[in-house]
Amino acid sequence: MKKYDAIIIGSGQGGTPLAKKMAGAGYKTALIEKRWVGGTCVNDGCTPTKAMIASAKTAHTVRSSSALGISIGRYSVDIAKIIARQQKIVTSFREGSEKGLVSTDNLELIFGEASFTDHKKLVVKKNSGDSEVITSDLIFIDTGTKPSVPDIEGLKSVPYLTSSSILELKEIPQHLLIVGGGYIAMEFAQMYRRFGSKVTMLEHAERILRKEDEDIASEVHQIFLDEGIDIRLDAQAVSFRNSNNKIEAAIKVTDREEMLVCSHVLIATGRKPNTDSLNLPAVGVNTNEKGFIRVDNQLQTNIKGLYALGDVNGGPAFTHISYHDHLIVYDNVVNSQNKNTNNRLVPYCIYIDPQLARVGITEQEAKAKNLNVKVATLPMAKVARAIETSETRGTMKVVVDAANKKILGASILGVEGGEIMSIIEIAIMGGVTYDTIRDAIFAHPTYAESLNNLFGTLDK
Repeated sequence: MKKYDAIIIGSGQGGTPLAKKMAGAGYKTALIEKRWVGGTCVNDGCTPTKAMIASAKTAHTVRSSSALGISIGRYSVDIAKIIARQQKIVTSFREGSEKGLVSTDNLELIFGEASFTDHKKLVVKKNSGDSEVITSDLIFIDTGTKPSVPDIEGLKSVPYLTSSSILELKEIPQHLLIVGGGYIAMEFAQMYRRFGSKVTMLEHAERILRKEDEDIASEVHQIFLDEGIDIRLDAQAVSFRNSNNKIEAAIKVTDREEMLVCSHVLIATGRKPNTDSLNLPAVGVNTNEKGFIRVDNQLQTNIKGLYALGDVNGGPAFTHISYHDHLIVYDNVVNSQNKNTNNRLVPYCIYIDPQLARVGITEQEAKAKNLNVKVATLPMAKVARAIETSETRGTMKVVVDAANKKILGASILGVEGGEIMSIIEIAIMGGVTYDTIRDAIFAHPTYAESLNNLFGTLDK
């Protein structure tokens, strides 16, 4: 049995930097990865999807170029080249990350599957074929999540896709049916519509994007409709079956049943934790009703010395949150600090076009909490830079404390929305009041400059 000072299971965006830092701090460290270095973000999530979204954006720009006085004749979408490009980027990121780990002193990268025998001991079935028992007083779980596939009649009999397998699809679907209406579903819906697919989305709720304010969600809905994406609300898939090289889907929309014929089905109904092989019952680790590992505000499980980082702990499922998790546990374990997840800001950006970026609270959340707030909105159609670039879809929206003028949250639906949101996030972090930004000098003409006018509406 080999003893380490620290063992990390999973080389995602929390596990990889944590392993390197622990090793650099003098801890004899093992990092176990059963598949590829980089986790979901690099291999199945952010990196490949955003690379493909860039191609879809270009196709849309070409198709819409006449608005800018540019006439382009026929063009084609080469999906094989698009896939090859994204795979090249993914491989580059993955190999670069692995090289950084292998070259780190005091760190051993083990490719294999880990399983607990007790809270300090693991059996690792190596990909090379043999097994090894290792132990440590400090173990960090960063195994992430995988697509969750619902139990729908006939689904297993058809060649359905998930958010992972669709990244290898070397054809453009004639008609893509997407079961699910969340962030992942929306990115793929717009992407493949722009590649030329007919796209139908099934959202089980009465509106899309329920975590966002209704006015913002409504505008996103209209943008999708304008691009020809068919969104069915209060809808669910009832059954599937093969028929003459097509897929027949029986769906229920409100109280009406109908049959859809499509070429491909994407299941985008959520994700579940990668804990199947960990044998958590052997350790007595507490999990919630969906199987996510329960942690306290310092990311420690109910077992002392055993931590869970990133998506596997059921927290906000974003790469940047996983990365921030590693900062908390590292400083607490190595530097004896007392950091926690309380009240941390959770920014995010949905890479539809235009982007939808969020930080802090929404107007609907403020109302639910009976907060005394002011709300400012500014259509992108009134932003000079947006008009100049013909990118006028969307709205900028902020929520501020009516008493002390501090910014509580922002929703930016607009081109480069993530970058504009990040400016507001920094203001929130620094306690900057809205009138300071209202009167600030921003370069002209930039999208950021529109913050002057946005916050200026609060004084009218």
